[in-house]
Amino acid sequence: MNDPFALDKRRLRRAFEKAAPGYDSAAALQREVCARMLERLSLVRISPHTILDAGSGTGNAVSGLARRYPQARVIELDISQPMLRVARKRAPWWRRLLPGVGSTQVCGDIERLPLCPASIDLLWSNLALQWSTDLQRSLAENLRVLKAGGLLMFSTFGPDTLRELRLSFARVDHGVHVNHFVDMHDVGDMLVRGGFSDPVMDSEIFTLTYRQPEELMRELKALGAHNATLGRSRGLSGRKMFAHMAGEYERFRLTDGRLPATFEVVYGHAWKPEPRPGPGDRAVIDIKVAPGV
Repeated sequence: MNDPFALDKRRLRRAFEKAAPGYDSAAALQREVCARMLERLSLVRISPHTILDAGSGTGNAVSGLARRYPQARVIELDISQPMLRVARKRAPWWRRLLPGVGSTQVCGDIERLPLCPASIDLLWSNLALQWSTDLQRSLAENLRVLKAGGLLMFSTFGPDTLRELRLSFARVDHGVHVNHFVDMHDVGDMLVRGGFSDPVMDSEIFTLTYRQPEELMRELKALGAHNATLGRSRGLSGRKMFAHMAGEYERFRLTDGRLPATFEVVYGHAWKPEPRPGPGDRAVIDIKVAPGV
């Protein structure tokens, strides 16, 4: 039996393709998280030659990465070709003229990266890993393409994301209306099991507010953040059902008259270990095993 919370990748791709033209107008949270991730890069020592922006969307991280690492080449990878076309319009013409510098675009899936092993120094992913149908597999792909000593830095959504919307729908029926997001500690365990070293994880809560639930739903649609679970309702959600959900959402209305929407953002970074010489000069990599694994 299929997991009702598993993601439908084809529906997900179509949603992002449709959202591409208006994505930037709704992506305030994505830009803010991107800025905070860029600040975190000052805490690590790395001088990458090649950077992969996995799930690059409309390219909002490229200019910041280029300013921090002006001699690096950035590979923008996204599952949506229309997203990459929007990003292409952002690229300054002068960077395309410098050999070995600038950005390259690749349409591909973060679960099956179309890149050579050990080809990336810094793998960056801002609010994209939550759209993976198999997070452990995606992390394995991250490790495969990273060079030894390379850095994975990412953000993703945690389980408290859209809690008000989830709880409101739960009072209407037993269907799956909100995507499932992985807990920070489970992500950390996956990194260790996957062979990464020295993982660092933390999280932050953002609360966005709206006048009515319809505003939230329109914004999620503009971002391509549809309910893409296999267990979603296959029929149209009628007005009566939505009105019932909206009535339940009123329980969360704040004293200023606005409705909150919680977004739990999980930040993480980890390194691909450097191999050490073993018996017979064979390379050995130490892997720490998380408690209980």
